[in-house]
Amino acid sequence: MTARRSRSRSAAYAALALGLTGSLALTGCNSHSSKKSKKSSSSSSKSKKRRIIGGGAAAAGTGAASRRVPDCYPSTYKVTFSQQTGPKSHVAVKFKNSTSRDCKLYNAPLLRFNNATAPLPLLQGMPGHLDGTRITVPAHGYAYAVIPTNTAATKGTEQKSVTIDFMGISASSVTHGPVTVNFAEKRLHISVGKSKVTNWSSSIHGAQLAGGVGK
Repeated sequence: MTARRSRSRSAAYAALALGLTGSLALTGCNSHSSKKSKKSSSSSSKSKKRRIIGGGAAAAGTGAASRRVPDCYPSTYKVTFSQQTGPKSHVAVKFKNSTSRDCKLYNAPLLRFNNATAPLPLLQGMPGHLDGTRITVPAHGYAYAVIPTNTAATKGTEQKSVTIDFMGISASSVTHGPVTVNFAEKRLHISVGKSKVTNWSSSIHGAQLAGGVGK
């Protein structure tokens, strides 16, 4: 082999080795870049999931707040009175929820006839010892309480007006009120004496049974 041929072959081997080294380096670089891309994509996906989950929790909290049932409140047209006569005579107290949302009533209505300093006593429990009645009145629905007047003492005399408060969850709390209903203005004849008022009920029949004047 001549010296010239030997030098040519050595140069060819060197070029081949250099080409293989560059190819391996490029492959390693591409592999590293692919791993970084996958890692970045995975991190972005996790971040999106966290944002979605967080947003869902916030939405659930907002929904729970919007579903919270407010307290009912009295007005001269939402609370009405009617006198029933006969052996099971009583005064029916009716509340109408005229709003488009449910509302809550606690225990019994606080009724002061003819500007009395103390409200009518409660038939079920007493201030400080309430039985914890709480009812939800549906939108445009009704609730009832009854004042038995089936004896001379409980019927008493005709009243001119009544001031109404709605009780809160505790014995000393009042949610809304007071409002005053003038019976003369409404042409009502309501007679109440030494009687008591029942707790609120979802039906007039339930209130009458609680007052001992049901059929």
